[in-house]
Amino acid sequence: MPRIRTLELTGSPYEMGWQHGIAYAEAIRHFSDERVLLSGAPKWTGCSLDSAQVLALAEACLPAHHTYSPALMAELQGMADASDESLPRLIVNNGFTDFIDTVYALGERGQQPEPEYEAHNCTAFLIGNEAAAHGQAMYGQTWDMHASATPYVLLLHGRPDDGPAFLTLSVAGCVGMMGMNEAGICIGVNNLMGGDGQIGVTWPFVIRRALAQTTLEAALACVTHAPLAGAHNYLLLDREGRGFNIEAMSTRHEITPLNGSALAHTNHCLFEYTATCERAREPLSLASSEARLRVAEEWLTQRPSSSAITPETLMALTRDEAICQRPQPPLDVESCGAIIMRPAAGELWACWGPPADGEYERFVI
Repeated sequence: MPRIRTLELTGSPYEMGWQHGIAYAEAIRHFSDERVLLSGAPKWTGCSLDSAQVLALAEACLPAHHTYSPALMAELQGMADASDESLPRLIVNNGFTDFIDTVYALGERGQQPEPEYEAHNCTAFLIGNEAAAHGQAMYGQTWDMHASATPYVLLLHGRPDDGPAFLTLSVAGCVGMMGMNEAGICIGVNNLMGGDGQIGVTWPFVIRRALAQTTLEAALACVTHAPLAGAHNYLLLDREGRGFNIEAMSTRHEITPLNGSALAHTNHCLFEYTATCERAREPLSLASSEARLRVAEEWLTQRPSSSAITPETLMALTRDEAICQRPQPPLDVESCGAIIMRPAAGELWACWGPPADGEYERFVI
């Protein structure tokens, strides 16, 4: 894979969106086409909807996004104007893996069977100060999605007029998926399959609003106080090494502090309270999630006590054959990218495509 593409965004929210839209207008339209089509497909959502029905649900989510973050809606409007897109289509583009939970819960199901396809199989991990090299905590993850998403991956470097600078792994048309800001706040996600989807806010807005904060507590509130459209597991870390894992369904959440040396999470709920809202995963997908969690925990905990975890350790973990996903039918999931962050040093490493096939590039916020 080539070196990851980077896009510099500066100025007001609208100006940042305009710059994104101008730079990737054609890619944004193509990616939005794909996501709108998949959102109405029974194999993804259990509903057979035409594009008008899909976009009607997306439009119903716009007020929640406006209320949650007027600044991010201004950024999305700038992107829409520059790329000749509509706001509902960009909501689907941004929040597809939340939005399909909304479609599943609220769309017309009729006699359609349960969905066959599941989005996202990311593996994520938090490393505490005591286990990390130089006593500097780290966050890392793969971003796994249908292989068709890989060509759209890019890294956004934002320098907003009214908030901290940030770096975020993203795709064309999305405001951000996982990243770090200059205050040392790191946030990322892996997908959960929610059965309680609702009209609400999609996860990239939560990511970017958290990256506008300067304290871990404020970033956590961005997750726990959001009227979420769908289910994701969020992971937070600050430069002092404090962190949280949050299994966040649309209607309930479970918070786990980073109390030990390391913590890993994949794509199934680990707590009964949140699991009651979880859709059953396909056996092949669940087996993958359980296997990846087991392998990640072995990597992070079964090591000599004198062996500190380094960024290179985490890069090697993302390249493990159990973690680095290759597209295989019928799911065709691929590790479309990966990211490692060390907030105490302001360092971020990003890789485009499967980590086993490419090199990480280092950035400093």
